[in-house]
Amino acid sequence: MLLTRIHHIAIICSDYAVSKDFYVNKLGLQVLQETYREQRQSYKLDLAVNKLYQIELFSFPAPPPRPSQPEALGLRHLAFAVSDLATAVAELNLKQIATEPIRTDALTGKQFTFFRDPDGLPLELYEE
Repeated sequence: MLLTRIHHIAIICSDYAVSKDFYVNKLGLQVLQETYREQRQSYKLDLAVNKLYQIELFSFPAPPPRPSQPEALGLRHLAFAVSDLATAVAELNLKQIATEPIRTDALTGKQFTFFRDPDGLPLELYEE
């Protein structure tokens, strides 16, 4: 088996309209396709990040909450690359999205910060 790339990342949200607004209008992801699946009472929103990667945003009736913070076993967080971290942080803050203080990666010397989506999913901005 030869893996060639990450195909998509799936996120389940608690409030579809709020999360759709966050990922599309605040983070600027491009809508590729929106589907309502009647049998599951679920939306599936396919999103592109700079036309390269795809995020699938799902809604389900009464999904269980995330059991713990990022240090739990499993997926820790989703990171987005940016060319200018300070500008990206300023844009998020103008949209009332709180960010943690900017830190420097001790291994790479690159700057990064974290913020959260409407359901508390940890998201990272990492300067290229």
